[in-house]
Amino acid sequence: MTSISEIDMRFMAAAERLARRGFGRVWPNPSVAALIVRQRDGHAVVAGRGVTSRPGMAHAEVNALAQAGALARGATCYVTLEPCSHYGRTPPCANALIEAGISRVVIGMADPNPRVSGRGIAMLREAGVEVVAGVREQAFEALYRGFTLRQLQQRPQVFLKLAVSRDGFIGRTGEGQVKISGPLSMRKMHGFRAECDAILVGAGTALADDPQLTCRLPGMADRSPVRVIVDRRARLPLESSLVGSCADVPVWLICGNDADPDRVGQLASAGVNVIRVPAGEDGVRPSVILSALATRGITRLMVEGGARMAASFLKADLVDELCVVTGTLVIGAGGIPALNGLALADVLKDPRFGRVKAGMFGPDKFIYLRRRGA
Repeated sequence: MTSISEIDMRFMAAAERLARRGFGRVWPNPSVAALIVRQRDGHAVVAGRGVTSRPGMAHAEVNALAQAGALARGATCYVTLEPCSHYGRTPPCANALIEAGISRVVIGMADPNPRVSGRGIAMLREAGVEVVAGVREQAFEALYRGFTLRQLQQRPQVFLKLAVSRDGFIGRTGEGQVKISGPLSMRKMHGFRAECDAILVGAGTALADDPQLTCRLPGMADRSPVRVIVDRRARLPLESSLVGSCADVPVWLICGNDADPDRVGQLASAGVNVIRVPAGEDGVRPSVILSALATRGITRLMVEGGARMAASFLKADLVDELCVVTGTLVIGAGGIPALNGLALADVLKDPRFGRVKAGMFGPDKFIYLRRRGA
């Protein structure tokens, strides 16, 4: 077995950080990073780096090879996910590495798709390329959880965000949006939005708050995710901020098959992508929502509101990561409970989740949980 050096670990950690730059931008493909590294004057130096381009364009390995040019011959390629072995909209990356004369490939994680897993590795080895696989594998299993879930379970990774007042409420009845989080928390949440393929809210939140659901960090408007509204009866107003901006940032509306066809037609004519699914009197089941989104390529989903939607995903055991931000505001009488019948304190102690980190965003407290084993 080929040993894994400290240099291998260091460059794979760098590749992991680079891969995150493509989150929210390259779905349905995973955001892969590749580094072409060679020795110069006794030191390992990067000759080329690449991240997966938008769908239909070059993958990470090809981008890195293009930057390295002739320096790729005899070099090592560090790549976060097994190079593809099949022809799709682009040729196999394994072939590109072989043809460029790469002598060694270090891989973070094998492709989770059982139809092709291991084929890229086999192609490389058959061509005489040294392959080291599974370097920092646990980190990459977490990084690519959304892509893996879509391949194996036909659903995206679900990240649930809750902002609650100091007394445990998400708003006050009849008042629409209530500002709970401070500016630092808000910036952090908008950063999370930029790393997700889609953001989802229920009809109640969409109707009461008329949200934008975009990424409003300076210079990052183009990182706004697809905005998904679950609205069984297709009640989203044509004059809402969401419909008015759907030409700039896509809006998908998931409604029941029995929704008013006139309303559906009006929303579709306004530019909303209407997705009709089976629904009952209690609404659209979370499993149906996730299947519809995965079919359309979504791998990383942020669920942001409201109380009923958040509770339904938790009850269905379909939350992979959970971030709860607790502000300093006290809402008091008329407060809307955070989880519609579920006790937030019980969720935070749920043995299905393990604490990843906790701390402060300015004056606000936060706790970040992840499903155990994920």
